[in-house]
Amino acid sequence: MAEISSLRIDPKSGFCSSNSTFYSKRVPFPLPSNHALDITTFISSYPHHGKTAFIDATTGRHLSFSQLWQSVDSVSTCLSELGIRKGNIVIIIAPNSIFIPIVCLSVMSLGAIITTSNPLNTSREFAVQMADSKPVLVFTTSQVVPKLAGSPLPIVLLDQQVATEKTGQVKIVTTISEMLKKETKDKIRVRDRVYQDDAATLLYSSGTTGASKGVISSHGNLMALMQSFSHLSNPDEGEQTHICAVPMFHIYGFGAFAIGKLTQGSKVVVLSKFDMKEMLSAIEKYRVTCLPLLPPILLVMVKEADEIRKKYDLSSLQSIVCGGAPLSKDLINRFMEKFPSIDIRQGYAMTESTGFGASMQTPEECLKYGSVGLLSPNLEAKIVDPKTGTALKVNQKGELWLRGPSIMKGYLNNAEATAATLDSQGWLKTGDLCYIDDDGYVYVVDRLKELIKYKGYQVPPAELEALLLSHPQISDAAVIPFPDEEVGQYPMAYVVRKSGSNISDTALMDFVAKQVAPYKRIRKVAFVTSIPKNPSGKILRRDIIKLAISKI
Repeated sequence: MAEISSLRIDPKSGFCSSNSTFYSKRVPFPLPSNHALDITTFISSYPHHGKTAFIDATTGRHLSFSQLWQSVDSVSTCLSELGIRKGNIVIIIAPNSIFIPIVCLSVMSLGAIITTSNPLNTSREFAVQMADSKPVLVFTTSQVVPKLAGSPLPIVLLDQQVATEKTGQVKIVTTISEMLKKETKDKIRVRDRVYQDDAATLLYSSGTTGASKGVISSHGNLMALMQSFSHLSNPDEGEQTHICAVPMFHIYGFGAFAIGKLTQGSKVVVLSKFDMKEMLSAIEKYRVTCLPLLPPILLVMVKEADEIRKKYDLSSLQSIVCGGAPLSKDLINRFMEKFPSIDIRQGYAMTESTGFGASMQTPEECLKYGSVGLLSPNLEAKIVDPKTGTALKVNQKGELWLRGPSIMKGYLNNAEATAATLDSQGWLKTGDLCYIDDDGYVYVVDRLKELIKYKGYQVPPAELEALLLSHPQISDAAVIPFPDEEVGQYPMAYVVRKSGSNISDTALMDFVAKQVAPYKRIRKVAFVTSIPKNPSGKILRRDIIKLAISKI
C-alpha cells in the first residue's frame, strides 16, 4: 500500500489518478499500537464523561457505565467457570435488550467469539446456522426455547426461568439474572491472551451471492469502528441520546448501538422490538436526539406526520440516520417539509466492512440528496468496471471496492466465497454499483449482488430457491426482489411446475412460509415454462427482474 503522503490526491474528490483510488477526505484516526488488546478492554479504557449507558424503553431500567462494567466482570467470570475459552463460539438468539451488550462484551473479553441470530428464525434456520458456526453455548429467551427442542447445547436464559415442561427437552444451565449476582472480588479467572487480529464476531450476511455466510470480524476491525465513531462525533452537538430501533443481531444495531456508543459516553435507549408508538413515546420521554431508521419506516413517518406531531413532542430530535437502502430525493423532500428541524443523515456499510463505508456528519453534508455521504476515515475505495475490471474515475459508475482497517478477515468455512469477495491486496468487492462525485460523495445506484432487502433485512434468493426446489412438484425456480414502496422489496418467485402438477401459488407460499422467518416469505408467485439462464446455468436474474417490473 503506497504512503498517502507521497501520492497526488485531488483534495476535492479524494481521487488519486496515479492508482485510480479514492481516499477518504475525513481526518484519519490512529489505530491502537498494542497488538495484544481485546475490544472489551479497549472500550472500557476509553475516557468520557457519560453516566448512563443504556435504558430499557419498556421497563425504564437504567444501566450506568459503572454497572455495565461490573456486569461484564460478573458474566465473564461465570462464562469462564462454564469453560468458555478463546476461540469458542457463543450464540445469542434474542430481541434487543440491555443484556445483549453485557453478554457480547463478556464473551469477547475472554477471546471467545459472539454470533447472533434473528429470534424470528425457524428451528430449521437455527439448525443450519449452528451446524455451520458450531457454538458451545446459547443465550436466548424463553419464547425461543421451544424452537431449540432437542439441542444438546447448554442455554442461558435472558429472561426468567421457564417451567420444565415448556423447555422442550433443552439444557438450561442458568439465567442472566443469576450471572449478574456473581461476586468477582478475589476470583481467579482463566483468561487467554487476546490479540487485535483474533476473531471477535461472527455475524451472518448473504454477501454478494448465495446463501447466508458467517462474516469473521476481528477485535482490530471493531476497534477501527469504535475509533471512527469517536473521531466523527461533534462536540458542538452536546450530550447525545440515541434510540436503538434496529436489531442488535444485525451489524447496524450491534456495531452502532450494542457497543458503538460506549466510547463516546452517549446514552442508548433500547427498544426490544420495533413499534412505532413505543418508539415515538420513548423519543419524547427520554429526549432522544438521534434516531436510526430504515427507509420504509421513514415513509410511514411522512405519511402519518400530521398525527405524529399532534400526539408526540419530538423537539429533542436533531437527526435521523438512515441506512439499509438508498432514499429517494422525493422522500427526503417530503420528510423535510413535515419535519424541517430534523436532519436526515444517510449512510452505507456492510457486515463485511464491520459497519464501515460512508456517512454524513454535518447539516451541510446532508444537503447532498441521494448520496450516502463521504467515505469513512482511514478507508480507500475504487470504482471498478464489473465487466473489464478496470478502475474508473470520478462520476463513473462501477462496482464499489473498499479497503481499510475494518474489512473482515473472511467468511467462516467458505474459502471460495472469501476469495471471490476479498482480493489478494485486501480489496472488498461490495457487489454494489456506485459512483463517487467531484466532492468525494458516494452514490449507490444499483445492486450487482443477488440480494433482497425486505424492511432492511437481508433475504438471500438462493436459500428460497433451494426450498422451492425441494418441493416434489417443482422442477425449477428463481427468486427476485420485487419493488414495494412500504417494505422496499419483497421476494417474488418465478416457478416451473413439473408435468401434470397444478400446485397453486398460495400452496407454494405456504410451503415456504412454514420453513422461514416472516421477513423471508415469498409474497408473489408467477408460473412460467422455463427460467432464463446463461450457457453455464446461472440464472439471468436481471432479465427476470426487468420482466417483473414491466408488468407493474
